[in-house]
Amino acid sequence: MPLPTSLSRRAALGGLAFGGLSSVGLPFGGPASGRAAAAADLGAPVVATRHGQVRGRRAGAATVFQGIPYGADTASRRFMPSGPPPAWDGVRDAGAFGPIAPQMRPGRPSIYSSWANPQPESEDCLNLNVYTPGLDASGRRPVMVWFHGGGFVSGSSALRYADGARLAAKGEVVVVTVNHRLGALGYLFVPELGAAYADSGNAGTSDMILALEWVRDNISGFGGDPANVTIFGQSGGGAKVSTLMAAPRARGLFHKAIVQSSSNIRGTTPAEARGLTERVLAAVDGGGGRPDVRTLPFGDLSAAADRAGVLFNPVVDGRTLPRHPFEPDAPPGSEDVPLLIGTTKDETVGLIGGFDTSLFDLTWATLPSHLGPLLPGADVAKIVADLRRRAPDATAADAFFRATTEGQYRRRAIAQAERKVAQGGAPVFMYLFAWETPVDGGRWKSSHSIEHGFVFDNLDVSASMVGADPPQALADAVSSAWVRFARTGSPGWPAFDPATRETMIFDTVSKVVSDPGRADRLLFAGLSPE
Repeated sequence: MPLPTSLSRRAALGGLAFGGLSSVGLPFGGPASGRAAAAADLGAPVVATRHGQVRGRRAGAATVFQGIPYGADTASRRFMPSGPPPAWDGVRDAGAFGPIAPQMRPGRPSIYSSWANPQPESEDCLNLNVYTPGLDASGRRPVMVWFHGGGFVSGSSALRYADGARLAAKGEVVVVTVNHRLGALGYLFVPELGAAYADSGNAGTSDMILALEWVRDNISGFGGDPANVTIFGQSGGGAKVSTLMAAPRARGLFHKAIVQSSSNIRGTTPAEARGLTERVLAAVDGGGGRPDVRTLPFGDLSAAADRAGVLFNPVVDGRTLPRHPFEPDAPPGSEDVPLLIGTTKDETVGLIGGFDTSLFDLTWATLPSHLGPLLPGADVAKIVADLRRRAPDATAADAFFRATTEGQYRRRAIAQAERKVAQGGAPVFMYLFAWETPVDGGRWKSSHSIEHGFVFDNLDVSASMVGADPPQALADAVSSAWVRFARTGSPGWPAFDPATRETMIFDTVSKVVSDPGRADRLLFAGLSPE
């Protein structure tokens, strides 16, 4: 069921992001414009890929390669699957981020500001970054491929939290971060343009699969093991991981999966996708007639999608995505993929409250009218009464954020875990990130995205989110658990069992708890997780 405002719809999809921070249309050249002709550093590492040699740089104990093309410029194949990049001669400089996908712009709460890292936008955006502790192929290190958040409409691999150098060096893993098509360019469904556009509703997903094929074919030269690849992502990135688990062409390209704070249970149906396309077309400047979206400047196309209030999701097209990711059950083909899944304790405090701070001033009288549209089908009066009974000192704002976190995020994560366990095969592990930030007097609690600095062990670039003195021991624990899962298929605590529901609670003192938040889980159990 669609939600009534663009803000609430973005929250429901895990799509509010801080990644669309870029400079539109800035020039960025490929090898012919000087990228491969950068001044040679004879001491810099060089790796041969299938398309040509790339030169990286040292970053502490890691070696970094940025902006490596894994696919061709998509401008000439808009809405169609891309192919491999053209080969190049000589050594291509890989010392700086490549351009990012054209963005839709939902805005950005201040708590996310320290991660901003503006980059040029271009349809020639299929590039990735590799962070490795060593280039020796004998290392056969686990590979961790990160898909950024921002729903399916914004974000990039250049955000400062996603620098993989520390995680790679400390964990002895190879970290890969990926740019791919977003928004209308990645998910506008236009099969009526001809057979070549049959996969248009999943162009961005096809890009991710192409990136995983690049990893399979090239990562051993960077010290990684193509037979031990973990995909992971948060918010929209978690939704991407969920989607890839249901994409037949992605099978065998990854072996473990981590979903952080956004389980994608359902995709968009073709009928729903056609409705979104019509809304975008109607919002193109000038109105009237039907613009040719194949030649429309990408900025105009993204702006039209913004004006239309459209949020994109992969389309269940019977091709790239033959079924909903986790509806009605876990997707066939994912049986052998261990899954680590979880949320933060207070997802929506920053995700919704960061964009509408008036919600912190809700009263018990105004709460139902704000809560109802975000929990379609719920008995809001019953939910509010139950929360007040169990937490008599809580404010109406506390109840709002607790209900929307449980109703929109936690129940979907639990449903995904339960369906994966019911499938049989590889285990599922659950976590709940509960550490509360002291920023702004603690009002943001354990908000959406707070775990980034801990997962990547990048607390030093996360001050706006975690404050000036965050617990390094917690970052050590979280990043080590992610690395252990990538290496072995277990993060170090018991697997999730619906009978006992063991869950790791990450906090200043972390511990495994059986069925945490049981009363909230039962209160929302009747709502569909879709």
